[in-house]
Amino acid sequence: MFYHVKELQYHAKPERPDPIYAKKLQEILGGQFGEISVAMQYLFQGWNTRGDGKYRDLLMDTGAEEMAHIEMLATMIARLLDGALDVEFEDAAKNPVVAAILSGENPQHKIVSGLGAMPSDSVGNRWTADYIIASGNLLADFRANLNAESQGRLQVARLYEMTNDRGVKDMLSWLLARDTMHQNQWYAAIRELEEKENIVVPSTFPRELEKQEVAYTLFNYSKGHESAEGRWAHGPSMDGCGVFNYVDKPVAYGEVPHLKPAPPYIFDTPPWAMRKSDDLPDPDMK
Repeated sequence: MFYHVKELQYHAKPERPDPIYAKKLQEILGGQFGEISVAMQYLFQGWNTRGDGKYRDLLMDTGAEEMAHIEMLATMIARLLDGALDVEFEDAAKNPVVAAILSGENPQHKIVSGLGAMPSDSVGNRWTADYIIASGNLLADFRANLNAESQGRLQVARLYEMTNDRGVKDMLSWLLARDTMHQNQWYAAIRELEEKENIVVPSTFPRELEKQEVAYTLFNYSKGHESAEGRWAHGPSMDGCGVFNYVDKPVAYGEVPHLKPAPPYIFDTPPWAMRKSDDLPDPDMK
């Protein structure tokens, strides 16, 4: 069950209207790594968590907080749009400065949302649930969460540098601090799960069913040998179950594929373009 507290988690008051910056803020609201994405990601991960109460609570706590961040950003965007000049396009054509300003606005803020925030990114792409990850595997999901918070904090930091509005900077400084905490908490949860299980996901899949002879091999497909200098090319593997090795010139492990010709109704390769070997049965097929 959720309930709404009318007070914002933190202040969301700009010093002055700025419709162009309101458009930019849409990215951390409705973009791929915005607050809508992380809120839905954490909540669905939490709802799908089975068994361990502390991880479920961590997910639900953070998902609920991200809903508060959505509210803060929506409020800030609405206030940045409030009182903005409404200039006719005929006037804009006469004034190149006004025209430049209008070209940086999102017209949908006036036409569609009535001077309010929208579930979309900074160039108008609508938010989609395709952005969220909720696999049911806690370790895989927490790693996705760490990435989401890393990308999100990076974008907030860039936006911080794009404004001189002290009110906006004040709110963004709060979001930056919370993203710092969230990166740390997901990393702590990842380390805890790795100590309990294994760093490879899923840890329960039988190792004897994978080709273990290449499980810890780095294949060099680049010119030069720089990649051989990394920790990933030598020494014990990070999961403690093998030893890294490096192959400079990998060989092909498979065969040359021979596909059967398509039926005539497919209108595929014409008969005169076929090689004689193409008419032979595919040795890969049983």
